[in-house]
Amino acid sequence: MTENDNASSTSNEACVFRRAVAEDMPSVARLYRLAISTALPLLPALHTPEEDREHFCHTVFQQTSVWMVELNQKLAGFIAFRPGWVDQLHVHPDHQGRKLGSRLLDLAKARSATPELRLWTFQCNNPARRFYAAHGFEVERMTGGTDNEEKQPDVLYVWTRPS
Repeated sequence: MTENDNASSTSNEACVFRRAVAEDMPSVARLYRLAISTALPLLPALHTPEEDREHFCHTVFQQTSVWMVELNQKLAGFIAFRPGWVDQLHVHPDHQGRKLGSRLLDLAKARSATPELRLWTFQCNNPARRFYAAHGFEVERMTGGTDNEEKQPDVLYVWTRPS
């Protein structure tokens, strides 16, 4: 997948995948908040939108490679990854089911400098768990959530690049 992949299987919409820049981080943080609150409405919101924005600007953007997909010049999803890890993958609720998450995940797999990728998700997030399993991720371990900020049971997945 190139930085500007205009081939779209979603319809006639202009679909562009590109590396995010610092100026994109406020929009990315808003999408993160929307995606989490929609997918997991009972999950406690531990941070304000301003804290989310600061986290994405000063931590996520600095420590990961953030790629986004835009439909008609509007943010529709993003992935943040680093060697061996996918830290964030979110698609706008209005654009789910259109293979955008799959394409973002494929981008991270293709660009991974390591033969394995790991990621965490919450045990209660069944749609995410089905998605990752369908994309070759296997459960490595499950925890009671004592090590995550939300204190919610989670699951660690691992994907290994085929030889």
